[in-house]
Amino acid sequence: MITWLDIHSDAFPPLEQAMKEPNGLLAAGGDLSPERLLDAYQKGIFPWFSPGEPILWWSPDPRCVLFCDDLYLSRSMRKRLRKDDFTVTFDRAFEAVIHACSEPRGYSDDTWISQEMKQAYTELHKRGIAHSVEVWQNNELAGGLYGLGIGQLFFGESMFSRQRDASKIAFAYLVEQLKKWGYPLIDCQVHNDHLVSLGACEIPRTDFKHYLNQYLDRPVSHNWEFDDDLCVHGGSQ
Repeated sequence: MITWLDIHSDAFPPLEQAMKEPNGLLAAGGDLSPERLLDAYQKGIFPWFSPGEPILWWSPDPRCVLFCDDLYLSRSMRKRLRKDDFTVTFDRAFEAVIHACSEPRGYSDDTWISQEMKQAYTELHKRGIAHSVEVWQNNELAGGLYGLGIGQLFFGESMFSRQRDASKIAFAYLVEQLKKWGYPLIDCQVHNDHLVSLGACEIPRTDFKHYLNQYLDRPVSHNWEFDDDLCVHGGSQ
């Protein structure tokens, strides 16, 4: 039976109480305050719901992740990166990125990133927790992504492209930079064919909890800037 959270309560139920169908549904209700969101991610929980519906909280088993050592880029993608006709930045246009991610895609008029969600993650960005990656071409925003950086883990949320391969470029740069900083993985939440094509895989929730326990409390001293000499090459299969 699903747990309903009081708006004034911070208590999430144990992850083991998450439903098997739909996979990972753990609780409903509550709010999207920065404190609750941070508590959720630190416990392996994230919000995902349609606008106008109650907030739903999830912790699926298995969990989709991408280990930074396992980034895979196709030959054509590596060729695209060598073309070097773009610029990639951190945190230069967070609100523009999350707005672009919220726009309906060509295959659907629906979006799960409501105004309430945008406001919540923008507040996390102001607190230095949520971050964006931007890909620029001819000084125009061509693509990007956003997510949360907590300790030495990155929790991916959404990405978008206005130009071909722009979201892949953003993701590849993010993975390689996080790898240099010692991050083991990016949380991708649920299976996604696009991310699987880049090397993502599924691991048991118990294994994901192990990474949370091991890396969330690790202090980081880096600024959210890409290294000037960053080399993005990916693997070959």
